[in-house]
Amino acid sequence: MSLLSSIRLVVAKPHPAGRPFIYGGIAVAVVGGWLLGDWLFWLGTAFTLFCFYFFRDPERVQPSRGQVVLAPADGRVVLIGPAVPPEELGLGPQPRFRVCIFLSVLDVHVNRMPVDGVVTRIAYRAGAFLNASLDKASVDNERNALAIRMPDGRDVAVVQIAGLIARRILCHVREGDRVQAGDRFGIIRFGSRTDVYMPEGARPLVELGQIMIGGETVVAELLPMTAPVHP
Repeated sequence: MSLLSSIRLVVAKPHPAGRPFIYGGIAVAVVGGWLLGDWLFWLGTAFTLFCFYFFRDPERVQPSRGQVVLAPADGRVVLIGPAVPPEELGLGPQPRFRVCIFLSVLDVHVNRMPVDGVVTRIAYRAGAFLNASLDKASVDNERNALAIRMPDGRDVAVVQIAGLIARRILCHVREGDRVQAGDRFGIIRFGSRTDVYMPEGARPLVELGQIMIGGETVVAELLPMTAPVHP
């Protein structure tokens, strides 16, 4: 990454979900500093700068390759392998290849669509707030799951999972929305995980520990279907 690209990443405009925190930090710095002293001014300023950084929402350029699955989030790949999608999505009991991306507080937390298609199902489920890097976080933690049907009839699932200190999952799309790969669809506040479940014919292209760039990194290549997939 070039120096200019790094600077653009750090100073990118914040996501709208961060505005209450940014405005709150400014209020603490200005009003609190005026009433209670310099220490509160600097505390408020530091919090405001952190929120500008945490909620940054940089532009991303989607690859020009054909049928691929893109990373739905920035972060580090912590789990790879077969797993059954969340039952609330109704995608059946058959395991699918899954890639789990852990987002630290230093990563961009805006979630992006992995494929083109139509959102056929959105299902929220309350749960615990375990460390999001753990395998059982997929089952036990608070989550918001989406199913996207691609133009060829195959389904992809993407799941927003709250982490140890995350307390709010935001999703901006609705069932029936037509989406494109790389589109923003939500954000998770303060540490989280995002899982993507591949459709039939996916050839994974990532490794454990690899760093993902949401909306840009190719997670898997989709091979042509040998037979039509019916809804």
